[in-house]
Amino acid sequence: MSTFKSVNEAASELKLTPQQVRTLCRNSTIQAEKIGNTWVIPNHSLSSYQNKRSFLAAENRTVYHSQKFKSPIALSFFSGAMGMDIGLEKAGIQVILACEIDKASRQTISLNKPDITLLGDIRDYSPQEIMTSVGLKLGDEIDLIVGGPPCQAFSTAGKRQAFNDQRGNIFLTYIDTALKIRPKFIAIENVRGLLSCPLKHRPHDQRGKQFPPLSVEEQKGGALFHIIQTIKQAGYSVSFNLYNAANFGTPQIRERVIVICSRDGYKIPYLEPTHSQHNCFDLPVWRTFREATLSLEHIQHQHLNFPEKRLQYYKMLRAGQNWRDLSAEIQPLAMGKSFYSGGGKTGFYRRLAWNKPAPTLLTHPAMPATDLCHPEENRPLSIQEYKRLQDFPDDWEIAGGLVNQYKQIGNAVPVNVGLAVGKHIIKYLQGQDIETYPNFEYSRYKNTDDVSWMQKFKQNMKAEQPEPIQYELPF
Repeated sequence: MSTFKSVNEAASELKLTPQQVRTLCRNSTIQAEKIGNTWVIPNHSLSSYQNKRSFLAAENRTVYHSQKFKSPIALSFFSGAMGMDIGLEKAGIQVILACEIDKASRQTISLNKPDITLLGDIRDYSPQEIMTSVGLKLGDEIDLIVGGPPCQAFSTAGKRQAFNDQRGNIFLTYIDTALKIRPKFIAIENVRGLLSCPLKHRPHDQRGKQFPPLSVEEQKGGALFHIIQTIKQAGYSVSFNLYNAANFGTPQIRERVIVICSRDGYKIPYLEPTHSQHNCFDLPVWRTFREATLSLEHIQHQHLNFPEKRLQYYKMLRAGQNWRDLSAEIQPLAMGKSFYSGGGKTGFYRRLAWNKPAPTLLTHPAMPATDLCHPEENRPLSIQEYKRLQDFPDDWEIAGGLVNQYKQIGNAVPVNVGLAVGKHIIKYLQGQDIETYPNFEYSRYKNTDDVSWMQKFKQNMKAEQPEPIQYELPF
């Protein structure tokens, strides 16, 4: 029996790609020897790595560290698979703490960042305990606190319970924790629904002329208004916009709200785009699916499969097409009851286009209404493609089963968005000029920046107020 294994043999045993194994060898994570242009891996080295990996993947504990850090430093909450954090570190900000309740995401953090301080549920820790976990005390300087609190309470697809939802309350916990630690900057990432979600939901059958006007809390955007007021009362400035990740080099149409708050009270300009849809401001055009995945053509992909019933219709479609490109006779058969429902239904039988960014990656690429099919191959997008479309390094390990891996990557902040946030904050810290882009289309929607959003919110409030009663004078 051979005492060495080839890269391909090791990749098969570890359930990684050969490229990932080579990276582990180059980084000395796996002790290996290079003979010519080929890595050979001793069996004992492979076993040692597997044992370490198994331990890290199984751990579910708080890691405490006491060390000196290189500034600037950040604390990350709701870290997930660490997309935002990878981007921040690429920009030069050291992330010294991750906080995540999801078990599989904690395993992912442990696999890739075994030395980082790792906390669980944010509600289980006081601000002092959080600072103690990184060897600091409350009042010590932190440059950035960043987090994307659970978005379901604000999603337009959800019940829109906002802070009446337990997940919404976690949002308030995050804000309260950040304000007590008082970093130089606070960053919040969330879904577009945050812009229109009320703080309190009034049932639609209790609205109208016969009912009292909507209060501030019941207005569309009441939740965000409450957050803004809370942060401003603590002395921080607030700047936000709805940003399309494609404008920062991510090969994906993904729009998320980014709020950046500064302790000095001065409003920070909007993020500087690196790409644009139509080459405006002489920026490079959006990156495409082909550009992102070109070098993945000959690897072994990990992916789910479509049921045979749906697969037969995918075989009739070409890149960039969906169910509407099926023949009129086939459409009702392929769609079933959904054919007669309303809406555009563009997520059904959706093959991605080669020459465009991908649509928003979701937590499952093979659900009937949100399919994400490869442009040519008859399969959903793979884990490797998901990672490329979210800017993750190829050797970034994602823990858990296949469905859980999709979920973690699909929920992540694209790395290039984190990079844009990190570069922006460092520029501001160093007093560098930040370029502005008048009338730049940061997203597909209007009134999504803080200025126009607040104007719209105030207009809506004014419209809700009852008209003053006109009295006729007796003379």
